[in-house]
Amino acid sequence: MGKPRRAPTAEDVARLAGVSRTTVSLVLNGVVGVRIPEETRRRVREAAARLGYRPHAAARHLVRGRAEVIALVLRQTPDQVFADAFLPEVLRGLSRVLRKAGFHLLIFPLSPDHPPEETVALLQERRVDGLILSGPRFEDREWLARWSQETPVVLLGRLSDTPIPSVDVDNVQAAAEAVRHLIRLGHRRIGLITNAPLSYTASYERWLGYRQALEEAGLLYEEAWVAFGAFTPASGAAAMEQLLRLPDPPTAVFAASDVVAFGALQTIRRHGLRVPQDIAIVGFDDVPLSAYVDPPLTTVHLPAEELGLHAGHLLLRWIEEGRPPTQEIRLATGLIIRQSCGAGGGA
Repeated sequence: MGKPRRAPTAEDVARLAGVSRTTVSLVLNGVVGVRIPEETRRRVREAAARLGYRPHAAARHLVRGRAEVIALVLRQTPDQVFADAFLPEVLRGLSRVLRKAGFHLLIFPLSPDHPPEETVALLQERRVDGLILSGPRFEDREWLARWSQETPVVLLGRLSDTPIPSVDVDNVQAAAEAVRHLIRLGHRRIGLITNAPLSYTASYERWLGYRQALEEAGLLYEEAWVAFGAFTPASGAAAMEQLLRLPDPPTAVFAASDVVAFGALQTIRRHGLRVPQDIAIVGFDDVPLSAYVDPPLTTVHLPAEELGLHAGHLLLRWIEEGRPPTQEIRLATGLIIRQSCGAGGGA
């Protein structure tokens, strides 16, 4: 039995290309700001390809002075993250950007009751190059402000009065349009199931949009018609149960995420009621499954993949070029009309 083949080294590449080991390191690690003739770079790359040599990840990180790891921090419990049907679409866009730039993604659930300072310390120990916070809460302003002094941060969501770049949609107007649609269909008793507690900025903004649409139409806002979800179908089912127990329950419901709407649909069926004949329902997010539930869910489309793409681009720009001016990217939404609202849309 022969000896195992020795793995090629930087010295082997240097000998084959006729350059120094330092030149090999500079070329293959992508070090910028060093003047190396293009012909020399070509010889180094060809020699490395011929030998099957790849730089060691730890060495590459030392040369570049960064870990090439981005943390996506989700303001949810692990169970809520696993139930989040919107997240995979965001990850598709974000991962595409990071992979092209040679970065890895660390997904980090941060429960609402978990001290953010502990997470910050852990992320610092793991040497991440930047952080994307998805689903910020109002209370996150302080620790994010401190963290962003040392490390690039981008928000997937919105925190007013902070200089941190963000990518989001106009949650207020998108929610208002969903409720206006139900009003145009003749509904006057319209309930709300939030996607999360109102301490989350997106949940609060969708609640504001719900109120805004009611006030525009001269309809009374009833606190009893607002039930609180928490990211999961089970929370949506419980919230719908609460609304159906009212002496005069709503004839329509705006569920501020599709995932909580799925739970609400189950509760409505369990009560022997029909959608949309007895209760109309409109969701929010347009996750892929929303077109396949029974009945197909009318919902607000959010460009999830584009949200991930833009967040990744913003963060990489900060890492490569330095802190940018405060930038808020707002992407367009649209109402997707299907059967659950009673308007007779297609699937």
